[in-house]
Amino acid sequence: MGSVTVSLFAGMAELAGSRRLEIPWAGGTVGALRSALKVACPAVGPLLARSAVAVAGRYAADDSAVVAGDDVAVIPPVSGG
Repeated sequence: MGSVTVSLFAGMAELAGSRRLEIPWAGGTVGALRSALKVACPAVGPLLARSAVAVAGRYAADDSAVVAGDDVAVIPPVSGG
């Protein structure tokens, strides 16, 4: 089994207490990775469903593939005026 490095930003990084998480990963979809993140760091759960996910620098849908070794970023929603 490999792993995926997940970069977190803004309030999500604050909730996790880190800007990066290393998740054990054998492969799957973005949706499955969201579930794995919620298990690994329950504090980020409330933001996960509303956050965008980028895999290898490109926004990815929940059915997109994520393989071990991919660089993943989770971008929480932003507010402003």
